Amino acid sequence: MTNSLDPAKRLISLDALRGYTIAVMVIVNDPGSWSHVYPPLLHAEWHGITLTDLVFPFFLFIVGVSITLAYTKRLKAGAEKKDLYRKIVSRAVKIMLLGWFLWLWPNFSLEGMRYVGVLPRISIVFLVCAVLFLNTTWKQQIWIASATLLAYWVLMALVPVPIDDVIRDALATGQVQYSGGMLEIGQIRQISDAFIAANYEPGVNITAWLDRLLVPGRFWQVTWDPEGLMSTFPAIVTGMLGMLVGKVLLTIDDPYRKLTWVFFIGFSLYLVGGAWGWSMPLNKNLWSSSYTLWTAGMCTMGLAACILIVDMLGYARGTMLGRVYGANAIASYVLAGMLTVVFYSDIFGGVSLNGLWMDGLTSVGIAPKLSSLGYAVLYMLIIYIPAYALYRKQIFIKV
Repeated sequence: MTNSLDPAKRLISLDALRGYTIAVMVIVNDPGSWSHVYPPLLHAEWHGITLTDLVFPFFLFIVGVSITLAYTKRLKAGAEKKDLYRKIVSRAVKIMLLGWFLWLWPNFSLEGMRYVGVLPRISIVFLVCAVLFLNTTWKQQIWIASATLLAYWVLMALVPVPIDDVIRDALATGQVQYSGGMLEIGQIRQISDAFIAANYEPGVNITAWLDRLLVPGRFWQVTWDPEGLMSTFPAIVTGMLGMLVGKVLLTIDDPYRKLTWVFFIGFSLYLVGGAWGWSMPLNKNLWSSSYTLWTAGMCTMGLAACILIVDMLGYARGTMLGRVYGANAIASYVLAGMLTVVFYSDIFGGVSLNGLWMDGLTSVGIAPKLSSLGYAVLYMLIIYIPAYALYRKQIFIKV
């Protein structure tokens, strides 16, 4: 056991946690068949949380922790803020462009372009959090994060929603269109010819209406987007909470006291988020304020566990997969998105590899959902091969 934990140096535990997050992201994004997926590996249709709904906030939280650790070190080394700004903006733009590239790949047709998404949200969260880190104190960051979550709650809970075509159809049918067809919604109350009451229902809430008004292009769920503009504000808070946990790692010297505080903060966020969920539901599509705190609590406790096991107790041997993926996280995610052209397209005489896999395994009696999960894990391991080659050669693709 080691009694020292120096976050000014690279934390193996943080790299491993980042890498395992990417590995799980690849698994949940790439099943053998979307018709046969275990429920925890699907996003909750609306309210509620599954394992899959934890993946994205884990990554954004890690982005925040990394900002604090990396830029504290650079500032102490004498880096000029103007140079840091240039690198921050450059990186944010590259991540945004990668997200658009993945959407356009391989046909590169702008028709039906989706401008928001996973990588664009990462880009915005990184940019805003990094700029805030360079210009605010940790106390100011707490105030900004708290005000953002409260303002988002007030917006959703109290502000009436103007009636547009989507809401007009929902009032008539009790349903909204989404990627899976039509989705039943709860009771929505019309308060005038022009407005309905504030609500948390899919497609007819104030954030969905604002996104339809402000965000160009296609939406992932047709009438709303889980990575829309409005829900990016509380997602930024997820990154800010990671920044604040990073501050704790750098401030407290004693490793056991440090670990105690990290776990205590995580458990507190988890409890507060759960309690807030009684009035504002835990919802990944909305990135609700309760969801922001609840998932940040899970992320913080997960980081505490990794620090204890990997950095303090020294059990790092079993973290190779995470460390490999974590060393080139964005590059691995992009590669996984690009290779779907090979592994999910009908390029082999009209038959896809995932189709052959599913037909072969189910024909010998293996359950379809297990076969589908097996293909997802295999695909993740295939992406691991080039990531491991880069890791062995100490090549780290900086985006």
